[in-house]
Amino acid sequence: MRSNKLIVKHFISEPISIHFSTPPKFSKKPTSPSTFIWQGKTFDIIECLSEWTDFTRRGRMSKNMQTQHAQLASKQGSWGVGKFYFDVLTQDNRLFRLYYDRAPKNASDREGEWILLAELSETHE
Repeated sequence: MRSNKLIVKHFISEPISIHFSTPPKFSKKPTSPSTFIWQGKTFDIIECLSEWTDFTRRGRMSKNMQTQHAQLASKQGSWGVGKFYFDVLTQDNRLFRLYYDRAPKNASDREGEWILLAELSETHE
């Protein structure tokens, strides 16, 4: 694991395709993928440097739950709400931040989507 701080080098925010060497047990609670494809190029992930979740409810979703249920949902998520973030190192020694947004795109596509958020760089503190 790297000890330097990671910062955004280049903001991307584009959809990507991903592949798992071992698929996660639950599709809406993914682990870091093994590979992602961005703009026709395949990136092999050799290390997941960090991961975290954000189950914050936004917009209309922030007002449609009772307080006690909203507190639990903010810790473990609820259907269609939440993002799983991963900072990864690729085989070509590039650093990226990607995330899985589990919100359905529409009624016919309820899987959510993977987004390549940014290319990262290390600061030397």
